[in-house]
Amino acid sequence: MTESQTATKSSNLGRRRFLKDVAATSALLLAGRHLLPDGAHAAASGPEVTGTKLGYIALTDSAPLIIAKEKGLFEKHGLPDMEILKQASWGATRDNMALGTGSGGIDGGHILRPKVHLYSSGAVMQNKQPLPMYTLLNLNEDCQGISVAQEYADTGVQKDAGALKEAFAKKKAEGKTVSAAMTFPGGTHDLWIRYWLAAGGIDPDKDVDLIVVPPPQMVANMKVGNMDCFCVGEPWNEQLVHQKIGFTALTTGELWFRHPEKVLGMRADFVDKNPKATLAIMMATMEAQQWCDDMANKQEMAVIIGRRQWYNVPVPDIIGRIKGDINYGNGRTAAGTKLMMKFWGERGETSYPWKSLDTWFMTENIRWGKFPGTTDVKAMVDATNRSDLWLEAATGLGLADLPSGDSRGVETFFDGKVFDPADPTAYLDSLSIKAMV
Repeated sequence: MTESQTATKSSNLGRRRFLKDVAATSALLLAGRHLLPDGAHAAASGPEVTGTKLGYIALTDSAPLIIAKEKGLFEKHGLPDMEILKQASWGATRDNMALGTGSGGIDGGHILRPKVHLYSSGAVMQNKQPLPMYTLLNLNEDCQGISVAQEYADTGVQKDAGALKEAFAKKKAEGKTVSAAMTFPGGTHDLWIRYWLAAGGIDPDKDVDLIVVPPPQMVANMKVGNMDCFCVGEPWNEQLVHQKIGFTALTTGELWFRHPEKVLGMRADFVDKNPKATLAIMMATMEAQQWCDDMANKQEMAVIIGRRQWYNVPVPDIIGRIKGDINYGNGRTAAGTKLMMKFWGERGETSYPWKSLDTWFMTENIRWGKFPGTTDVKAMVDATNRSDLWLEAATGLGLADLPSGDSRGVETFFDGKVFDPADPTAYLDSLSIKAMV
């Protein structure tokens, strides 16, 4: 057998083993859910535990967890011992999630939405060991940013990344590296910057070097010239602009308006063992989401999350974009836009974990080779998405006129591409730049 044939056989075996693990994890998650009693988890007897540990990264979209802690909402729902713990990076979050609180880690927290699939499948875990997870609710929509180093100001780049194509090619021809930074492979920021570059004719796997940088370290790394552009959540794009190190080409809401972003994700074993506590955590977070969405609370929210023990970021670096006032840099501003971070919506549609949105993230990660093309997307989404618990928690809060069902409908992106969750293959076929084989 030739070396090439051996490599192909090994690759095929790895792919089959991966698909088998995905199927097994999906079956395990669904089986665990069937063991739970139906309905009324949040009975008068109260939660099974008085609290647990949830992680967060210093990004504005973790605000509901912080507000739930600061405003006593966890305590209100019978969880006085909740801990909301800062994580150094998304990699550290993954490792602490794998440990669980029983081994000194965390049982859930503020995470990039695709991480639920990446963990549950084992795709990004040590030794590819699956870590069954659930998506409980969507924490927010919009208000991430794609920012570019000041040296590219003359290109006028905004939504069309093609404005950078010649400059990037010239830099590479000079023997220099062109680096685009994101926060975790396969995560939301990775997918946003890949989509933006590819839509502009720049292949993110061939024309630039994609590097991983923790969100709080983005500004410092661009300052010393380690990257040419990056995608990250707030407040780091705004801080970059205020320090005049670079500028924001676009916010991600301009790439896909009302796109989902972070979720409250938890280990499946915690949820399955502690259904009442899970609903209590969700109800506290959902109340905090409603509070965060109220424009009258934005200033107080910025003050709270900016404190040293949470983000350690000045309020001016936070307040503008959460109100929809965008300072892109280089004299370009936009006031009163609809691009602010959204936490709840009119009837909870922002918080509700639509399965169709999980389907897009799975499909996009297939596009870039993070999952095999033969992955059973529906099985993974059905096994990990707990929209049923969201509806139960919302009912427990006395809310009515709630979103329901699996699909938010057809999604349209800034470049005119369309994603129909009922036909993901048509979406993939419409894309000219992709890594999938």
